[in-house]
Amino acid sequence: MKLGAEGLNISWEGLRRTEKGHVAADLTISVGGAAVKYNVYLRNDILLHFASSDRSRAELAAQLLKLAGVSAEVRRKGSRDEWYIVATTDKLAAGRKELRDALANIVREAAARSRVVADKAEGWLEKLERGLTLREGWPKYNIQLTEGALVVRYRSTDPDRIEQVAQWLEKRGLKRGVHFSVKMPEGGKAGYVSILSEGLAYAAYLSVHGKDEQQRRLAADFVEYILKRAKEACGGAEPCAVYEKAEKIVEEGKAWGSMKLKGFVKEFEVDGRKYVVNVIDGGAKFDVGRSGKKLLRIRITAEVDGIRREYAITFGRYGKLNAVKGFTYVSEETDAERVAVVIETLTGVKPKIRRRSDGTIEIVCGREHLEGFRRYAELADAVEKWLEETGR
Repeated sequence: MKLGAEGLNISWEGLRRTEKGHVAADLTISVGGAAVKYNVYLRNDILLHFASSDRSRAELAAQLLKLAGVSAEVRRKGSRDEWYIVATTDKLAAGRKELRDALANIVREAAARSRVVADKAEGWLEKLERGLTLREGWPKYNIQLTEGALVVRYRSTDPDRIEQVAQWLEKRGLKRGVHFSVKMPEGGKAGYVSILSEGLAYAAYLSVHGKDEQQRRLAADFVEYILKRAKEACGGAEPCAVYEKAEKIVEEGKAWGSMKLKGFVKEFEVDGRKYVVNVIDGGAKFDVGRSGKKLLRIRITAEVDGIRREYAITFGRYGKLNAVKGFTYVSEETDAERVAVVIETLTGVKPKIRRRSDGTIEIVCGREHLEGFRRYAELADAVEKWLEETGR
């Protein structure tokens, strides 16, 4: 039987004391008409246990547990036809929130009735409520800030392990050379898999806008994992620059494609003057410049204080660093003001305005403006594809 996580339900009942004096409860995991009841024992740890003489039943129990985020093998007891599954605190704390919440409720209820459980409950609840970051089989990424940039990197001297981690990211929708980079070990030195800020943001985007429930779930688990690693990197310090940076990148990724240009209306104030911006339409397309570079042309049709214009910003890659820059040109100061207001209103970032020697007024945008445009559904896909195809 092949089951999916959609419609997963986890509940518990039957808090009791066993013959050996341990507190126990029944926990049920069900999905799509299939249901399995497990025993949960509160001892020196939290122990989840299932046993059956029917191996297929045990395999179903393992499959449902896996859907709940816990990897557990079906084992045979001696030479007998008895099959069982066990999972303890750390494995359970790596599970989905629904499972952790159910277990936490068992612990709280038991702690209210048992002094022995109450003495251990705080440590268990801490693990269950935050989740166990070092999930079984998940790469242990080092996360830090370097010159203000978030660095998420896994290191190993084992080339097979480096490749496994790269493939692990690809299964979650990230692209090698676009969202993460790989360097294989050489000369006894460690290689690495480095997740770019673009990759973390893209994973956050997939967690909301992925093609199906499975992709959204995989991406959401990955994002949650990275945020927990970032929080651990803080060492308990608050506020923490590493976590704040990671959280900001995640929020930006989730915002991609979340808004609509058409019908966007906003009153905006610049240097003490109020403007009303009403966006009529917008879109983006690729073009090729005279130098042969691939360009991205963003077109916005908008009214500013009732005056309707079509504005176009052309983005390209420039210089040794392949930096993203966007330009648009006008001849009148009032037009320059309107263009700048539209750009700042939509992206949240003020562009630079400068007059060239020939009298033309140049409005200059950067990567931060393009990221702002990426929040709009009409532009998001084109921006993503252009960045991918023009990145190094």
